[in-house]
Amino acid sequence: MAVLPAPEKFETLTTPTAAGTAATPRLPGGLHHRLSTKTGNVLNWLIVAACVYVLITAVNVIGSGFSLAAGDQASSLFEFAANPIVGLMIGIAATALSQSSSTTTSVTVGLVAGGLPLSIAVPIILGANIGTTLTNTLVSLGMVRDKAQFRRGFAAATVHDFFNLLAVAIFLPLEIAFGLLERIASASASALSGTDGGIIAMIFGGLGTVVKGATTPLAQLITWSLSWLPGIWAGVAMIVVAIALILAVINLIGRKLRALLVGRAQRVLNSAIGRGPITSIGSGAVVTVMVQSSSTTTALMVPLAGSGALSLRQLYPFALGANIGTTITALVAAFAFDGEMGTIALTAALVHLFFNVLGTAVIYGIPVMRDIPLKGAEWLSGLAAERTPVALAWVLGVFVALPLALIFLL
Repeated sequence: MAVLPAPEKFETLTTPTAAGTAATPRLPGGLHHRLSTKTGNVLNWLIVAACVYVLITAVNVIGSGFSLAAGDQASSLFEFAANPIVGLMIGIAATALSQSSSTTTSVTVGLVAGGLPLSIAVPIILGANIGTTLTNTLVSLGMVRDKAQFRRGFAAATVHDFFNLLAVAIFLPLEIAFGLLERIASASASALSGTDGGIIAMIFGGLGTVVKGATTPLAQLITWSLSWLPGIWAGVAMIVVAIALILAVINLIGRKLRALLVGRAQRVLNSAIGRGPITSIGSGAVVTVMVQSSSTTTALMVPLAGSGALSLRQLYPFALGANIGTTITALVAAFAFDGEMGTIALTAALVHLFFNVLGTAVIYGIPVMRDIPLKGAEWLSGLAAERTPVALAWVLGVFVALPLALIFLL
């Protein structure tokens, strides 16, 4: 006969009372820890849900604030950014400053819904893709004491830089000449949210209406709290408050999701190794959606490269997947609006998605193009390993000095 294990006994605490001592049962240590962890996880998920709600509300407030502040003068207000190069530099500088492409693209989606022309918004979104690579490049600088490790880590970080720079070099001229991304995104947004788009449009439209209805009370509360300001200053204040909220909640979402899922994300990354580039790209996208930060995904890669555990060629597709995964935030932000404004906001969000998907298809899909970012990263990391100031010049030049100089000069 099998002997059943003895049931786990409850520990007791003796609590003094008037009559003597009373025994108070206490859960076993392991069970108590599991319950505490589960409670903490539930609380973190609730915080994430609340942050997403605030994010969508804040994007809504940005749209309303910009409409109020700019009125019919949105185009002239941003006339200084009509030059696509300036728009690109604004995207780079804003993302480098906020350390979050999700913040830049979410704010841009709100501004588009409020009247910012798509022709100005598209270069800003493309610039956000370049600016987001700063974080993992900074992570690699922590390896500078070990020349070999730094060379590998800096290469893994800057392959993301070179890919995004090449993608912009290809698609920005196409956008200027033909409006390629805007046309594709507009057609897709109309199909997804238009009245004649069938069941998919009905689902998207219905979801947009529900989300808009749910977030309107908080948006109205924020608007009302600032309505005492005169004229356009109320609109400006709405934009400032909303951007501050977006920065705060995106940072909080990232921290909570990292606490909840970073271990799982690491397992996804490890399980995809050796399964081919498509799996690696997909895994990079999944990990980024899980942790809501392409910077986190690519920062996970840098130590693996620096230690020599994985080669640059193996990690390269993960960075491309991270580019695609990070577009989810702007798509969520687009649900802050419905109707015609919802279609316009969705168009801006889809520009980000299509840019990254098409960039991956063209650059990684064409063999002669595929190795350009790899060779650029290897060349630059070789220089930086021998001369550390090269790395600092790259970081300050590409992400700070060049964008600011071009914004003021053009």
